[in-house]
Amino acid sequence: MPESEASRTLSRESFGSRLGRAMADRGPLCVGIDPHPALLAAWGLNDDVEGLERFSLTVLEAVGPLAAAVKPQVALYERHGSAGIAVLERTLAAAAEASVLTIADAKRGDIGSTMAAYADAWLRDGSALAADSVTLSPYLGFESLRPALDLAARTGRGVFVLALTSNPEGASVQHAGGADSVARRIVQAAAEENRRYAVDHDAGGLGSVGLVIGATVGSALADLGLDLAAVRGPILAPGLGAQGATAADLRRTFGSAYGQVLGTSSRDILGAGPGIQALRDAALRTLEELRAA
Repeated sequence: MPESEASRTLSRESFGSRLGRAMADRGPLCVGIDPHPALLAAWGLNDDVEGLERFSLTVLEAVGPLAAAVKPQVALYERHGSAGIAVLERTLAAAAEASVLTIADAKRGDIGSTMAAYADAWLRDGSALAADSVTLSPYLGFESLRPALDLAARTGRGVFVLALTSNPEGASVQHAGGADSVARRIVQAAAEENRRYAVDHDAGGLGSVGLVIGATVGSALADLGLDLAAVRGPILAPGLGAQGATAADLRRTFGSAYGQVLGTSSRDILGAGPGIQALRDAALRTLEELRAA
């Protein structure tokens, strides 16, 4: 990377640095904002734009002061059309106003100008959809993500790249290749990206290229020989709580990389709503378990 580009990249605080500080200050918890129709109904809300917005802002108010980050599930806003996207924009803006880090769970992945357009939507300064980070799918090739990787670095934002998911179908792709599995190549590429953008300038800090690793993958990390500690980036681990993983499971699964893990819980915490205090209590219980592990 040319020196001038490196200087520009490091001129603003990186996402990895901000997330690392939030994890140290608040604890390693990410709360998903997942307005499923069933959850809206359980909260006594209609499955419409008004219910969507009330749900989203209530979750943010309740857990924003406790969680290192919140993760809106983009598809659950898209299902309401343009009005739903407008609610997502307002939710992201409210989080930014409250200094709560956001992970837009969009799982975008494409090539060329289309990938650049996705990057522009989620990572560009001034975009109404700009989040602190976004989830990306690398299955058109890791390098297809280049527009997002570079724009995130320039704007002090981050990305989380799908690497090893816990859905049964994922293994057919992610485990393919044996000793040189697809998952292993994604992990290695993320590590190289963090080296490229000089994570070492902040000793012990996190890089801004993270991975999505399911909390319930069990022995797959060891079976595939994945060195997550070497990535030096955050690990978003969905599946805590309702999907069956405990904080102790995360400790066993991630081992020496546990300090990089951002445990993610959605339904287990959201099911305690709609009361603000009940949501906070559920988040605090999960946070205490993560800290104890």
